[in-house]
Formats: sequence, structure tokens, C-alpha cells
Amino acid sequence: MSGPQFRENTRAPAVTGNPFILLLLLVPMTGMLAGPSHSADLMAGKAKVQAVCQTCHGLDGKATVPMAANLSGQQKEYLIAQLEAYRSGKRKHEQMAIVAKLLSDEDIENVAEWYSSIKVTIELPR
Repeated sequence: MSGPQFRENTRAPAVTGNPFILLLLLVPMTGMLAGPSHSADLMAGKAKVQAVCQTCHGLDGKATVPMAANLSGQQKEYLIAQLEAYRSGKRKHEQMAIVAKLLSDEDIENVAEWYSSIKVTIELPR
């Protein structure tokens, strides 16, 4: 089997002769096209945060108690993974386990959407 063949005088190479290569290039893109299984609702996330999360984490994601994490600007995927870990018991924290068990998958998605959508600026110490 010969390697990829390139067209002359073009900027991007054209891959021919091996459909497997084309498949390897296109398969990773299918996840980008499909998107998440359901889209998050920012305002539903805000409402859930107001009802469940803001006492410790603040509506703006800035923790209001010493042992709570700041959540504003955190990556959505990370927030989802951590809330699911608290809910399943994989991650241990007495209060968060109770709260996370009250959240549906949709609630978790929406809360993560809310906190991850908050823009954060960083100032380095001088």
C-alpha cells in the first residue's frame, strides 16, 4: 500500500487512496456536530443557584463561607463532573453530597452553565 498522495501546487494536501485516513479525520468531528445531549438553560441554572447554591457559593460564584469553593468562571465540564461525583459518593463532602443528590442531570447541567458563564478577570500580585 502506498502512502498519501499529494496534489501539486496546492496549499493543503489531498488524501487519496486510503478511505481509512479520511475516516480517522472525520470521526472526531462528529461529536462537535452533535453537541451535548441536551442544551443547558442559563436562566434555569440561575434559578437553581438562587434556590440551592448561593448560600455557600454566592450567586456570582464567589464563595460566601470559608470552606466553600469559588465557582465563577470554572469550566463547565469540570463542574458537571464534580457535582456528579458528589451525587454518586465518589467524591466525599457531607454537605455537597446532600445537595448534589437533590439535583437532576438537567439541574447539574444548568448550574454548571450558570457558573461557567460568569466572566472572571485575574490580577497578578505586584
